[in-house]
Amino acid sequence: MKGYTSVIVVICLLGGFFLGTQLNSNDNKGLTCATDNKLSEVLDIIETSYVDSTDIDSIIEKSLPKVISELDPHSVYIPQKDVEASNSDLQSSFSGIGIRFTIQEDTIHVSDVIRGGPSEKVGMLAGDRIIKVNDTLFVGKDVCTNDKALKKLKGPKGSYVKVSVERYGEKELLDFNIRRDEIPVESIEATYMINNKWGYVQIERFAENTFAEFIHALAMFVSNNAKGMIIDLRGNGGGYMAIAIEMANQFLGRGDMIVYTEGEHSEKIIERANGFGMFQDMPLVILVDETSASASEIIAGTIQDNDRGTIIGRRTFGKGLVQQQFELNDGSMMRLTIARYHTPSGRCIQKPYTKGDKEKYEMDLMERYTRGEFFSQDSIHLNEKLTYKTRKGRTVYGGGGIMPDIFVSSDTTDLTSYSQEAFSRGLISRFAMQYCDKNRPTLSKYKTYEEMVCYLDTQPLLDNFVEYATKKGLKRRNNLIAKSREVLTRSLYSHIIYQMQGMLEHVKYINLDDPTVQKAIEVLEKGEAFPQK
Repeated sequence: MKGYTSVIVVICLLGGFFLGTQLNSNDNKGLTCATDNKLSEVLDIIETSYVDSTDIDSIIEKSLPKVISELDPHSVYIPQKDVEASNSDLQSSFSGIGIRFTIQEDTIHVSDVIRGGPSEKVGMLAGDRIIKVNDTLFVGKDVCTNDKALKKLKGPKGSYVKVSVERYGEKELLDFNIRRDEIPVESIEATYMINNKWGYVQIERFAENTFAEFIHALAMFVSNNAKGMIIDLRGNGGGYMAIAIEMANQFLGRGDMIVYTEGEHSEKIIERANGFGMFQDMPLVILVDETSASASEIIAGTIQDNDRGTIIGRRTFGKGLVQQQFELNDGSMMRLTIARYHTPSGRCIQKPYTKGDKEKYEMDLMERYTRGEFFSQDSIHLNEKLTYKTRKGRTVYGGGGIMPDIFVSSDTTDLTSYSQEAFSRGLISRFAMQYCDKNRPTLSKYKTYEEMVCYLDTQPLLDNFVEYATKKGLKRRNNLIAKSREVLTRSLYSHIIYQMQGMLEHVKYINLDDPTVQKAIEVLEKGEAFPQK
């Protein structure tokens, strides 16, 4: 969720890894230490001389993460058992049953059934609660975790899984035998036209299929005679560099630099636009925030350095390291930093880090929040020694993310201690889920967010929520509730719209009051998307 709750939640971003174009290097499989180095020598001595029997493989497995963590915050060792899950977010599809779910009160709640997927075909519905998997109870704090749920529900294409669900209004559990199939993983959250003039596209990550999805979005904008475009990269933690380069190419002229990478053992590689981009002259605005990282920063950086569009939002995460995947003999994997990437002006936007101190690195966003950087541009610490110039001579800074051209503070309007506790405890989403379950036949009649809002405006929704929250232990404080009425109501509406109508209508609704989106529209309306010196 963008917007209202972002300042309440403890912010922690691992920095979304950024992969080079060579995803698997067969030339580097089976990397081993030379037998005459100190590490091998120590292990040999332990194996032959230690007082007790030892499992050298186990020692190595436990030691590798620590060894690699001494390099930088983004190099990482991935055990064989975790490789599939680690790669799945950036794959174009996976084999499963075709649902989106959340875990609430130690139970799987189906939030969405993917259209045309296996679960829809057998009759599962949003709002169902999965109680059993393969006739075994699957509820409870120790049993029902996100990782365990994914392992249970995913599986080889063509295999079957039996789920038993609790459905509102049904006295008995409903059983479904579901044949797993390929489920597409979409990386573009929403695409639509604003005011019939401006195309808006929200990109969650840069995955295998992102460019194809992006071209589809651009085609929709063309067919609707879009006069300009907003690309929303807030919350996008990165992904494949090749995809970011392909996307940037659509907006730049022949020979314009997109990015270059360079490392101690990696030669300098410069990526330039080929001139075939179809949108070189379209007004463009990029939205970013403190969780926009890696490939998102490539897009923002090249657009800014080439003075091709306007960047709006808050300073980005600051990840300028390129990882390459090395597959090891036992199926485990290492993502090793092999280079730094640089924007066209020459800046590396990697924020400072101390080798071996990943905890401090991961606390950077919380420190930014604490010193007020999310709320005031004056609180932002820029490295005055790392200044660079854009094509038109504007000053930009390296060493700590992309500073937007136009700063928009995090929205804290109407927040109170009551609303903060309601958000942090997840009471809004839990109430919305129950409300949708109880009113699904009525709510299903409304197909757009406008229709849903008109209906919800006639309902005592906030009063019902306050009563629910009181029962859950959130003390009723009428003055604070009155002050937070608008933000609580908007959040309730947005959760219900998401549950009943999906992501697109949800995004359309929250963008109505999103100050960053509204600033982007203002810039486009004024014809100021192309920066001037």
